[in-house]
Amino acid sequence: MPAYDSPRLLADIGATFARFALEQAPGRIDHVVVLNCDDYAGFEDVTRAYLQSQAQQVRHAAIAIANPIDGDQVRMTNRNWAFSIEAVRQALQLDTLLVVNDFTALAMALPRLTANDRVQIGAGLARENAVIGLLGPGTGLGVSGLIPTAERWVTLGSEGGHASFSPSDARELTILQYAWQRYPHVSAERLVSGGGIELCYEALSVAAGRGAQRLAAPLIVDAALSGKDAICSDALQCFCAMLGTIAGDLALTLGAFGGVYIGGGIVPRLGQFFAESAFRQRFEAKGRFASYLAGIPTYVISAAQPALLGVSAILSDALRHHAGNTGDSHLLALIRRSRDSFSRAEQQVADLVMLKPRSVLGEPVAGIAQMAGVSQPTVIRFCRSLGFEGLQDFKLKLASGLTGTLPVRHSQVRHSDGVPDISAKVLDNTASAILRLRDTLNMAAIDAATELLSKAKRLELYGIGNSGLVAQDGQHKFFRCGVPCVAYADTQLQKMSARTLAAGDVVIAVSSSGRVAELLEAVALAQAGGAAVIAITTSQSPLARRADVSISVDHDEDSDRFLAMISRILHLLVIDILTVGLVLHGAEPRIPDEDQPGQISHVS
Repeated sequence: MPAYDSPRLLADIGATFARFALEQAPGRIDHVVVLNCDDYAGFEDVTRAYLQSQAQQVRHAAIAIANPIDGDQVRMTNRNWAFSIEAVRQALQLDTLLVVNDFTALAMALPRLTANDRVQIGAGLARENAVIGLLGPGTGLGVSGLIPTAERWVTLGSEGGHASFSPSDARELTILQYAWQRYPHVSAERLVSGGGIELCYEALSVAAGRGAQRLAAPLIVDAALSGKDAICSDALQCFCAMLGTIAGDLALTLGAFGGVYIGGGIVPRLGQFFAESAFRQRFEAKGRFASYLAGIPTYVISAAQPALLGVSAILSDALRHHAGNTGDSHLLALIRRSRDSFSRAEQQVADLVMLKPRSVLGEPVAGIAQMAGVSQPTVIRFCRSLGFEGLQDFKLKLASGLTGTLPVRHSQVRHSDGVPDISAKVLDNTASAILRLRDTLNMAAIDAATELLSKAKRLELYGIGNSGLVAQDGQHKFFRCGVPCVAYADTQLQKMSARTLAAGDVVIAVSSSGRVAELLEAVALAQAGGAAVIAITTSQSPLARRADVSISVDHDEDSDRFLAMISRILHLLVIDILTVGLVLHGAEPRIPDEDQPGQISHVS
């Protein structure tokens, strides 16, 4: 494999140790160094120390950290470190700095593991390009999955470790009953984790008449592996068996024919004890589905630094996706590269933007000028030096990178957001919903709806409020296809017209909730006369269940407090899909489109 233009920094930051490495070329990871976190004041300090020790210029970095990641600010749970991802990126002069949860990184490592990086427990054969399950008992119990798509693997965000624990034998019931005395809800994580081993030992000690003895998990494991203490051995056997039950549940839930992997800090050190435990027997002990699970392999991850493989995959994915993008990291990199060409005053603005990009978004030109210590015209000249018309144009481009992520995801609009932030978030949220609709749209339902429309003698579209606007849009588009149609947004007119429909007629009913009583009544009247009903609505709603064909659009919006903006756009897109499908099915446009005479604008 050819080497990268510059090495990529990979890291796995835990509460105690920080592991760093450089990836020189795809899969070529070396210069691995483990640093003690106690020796450094913070995340930036420990990362800078490693980079200085390597004396190599790094442009792109990806970090796995044992902490939830939600936005730019990170505050570690088990260490008094807090930092801004963007501020660290600027301070270390990186073009890219990705910070991800360590379990997400571990999940992304799984496709890269070789036979030497894992130990199979029991039988089973993994299928290629199949779903993979992941469990990681350690301080807690991490649960995840890896889903194959056409282009890449996608990690499944999960809090499965907090699902309720269920005992499988009398000994586990005894432990559960003991735990209930202390906790109102006993999760799987409560028992299948380091703390869970300690709780099992304590419960079994009480059951054996030795009182509530307490012992640290590492000491329990050592005593069990050496055979020095029977209750320690029982506690560890319970842990392994319970983990097998949970792993089997995960395999059934995900259909994990790619296998179930066990990571975390406990199981890899158990060695032969784990291989000979009841783990695999419990994994398969699912009654009628025992044979189903017998074919799914289970593995213990034995790779020394699997999280580094995962962050490498995540970084490669992100950089491929960023190629040609002019958003956040590329804009800030452009500012950094162009800094020497700016005037001294413009350089002060550039330094401010690189150090505090989010602060710049919320400030007017006067505020930015004051923060940078320059005049207001200098701020405008800075923006124009980069090719923007002015400050607002610059802010919109900056915000689109800062608030967007790859892949696009939903971002909550807040009262404190400025106009650029609001613009970027509304666009990002809509794009996210459209991509989700693309991935979840039921093609069979689209095909069935198109078939009904191609034979329709008459078409009526029903909707109320925002959905009424969608119905009117559909009327204009289907009429161009030569289908006699009309749209009604008034509930009384809907019911009156529905009574006149007969076999061969079709109704398209549009509703965000699918629960409007008057609309459901009109649909029932249409069906009573023999008409077919196509619903564009949320799945499992009364309208979806009543319709002959239901096209599900599941986008959660608080329609009691806000206008259903995004769901309206999704409904319009479904209308467009049906219109284009109808044209390709053979319908002839009757009325010219204003953009391209004689054609529907979506069809070239």
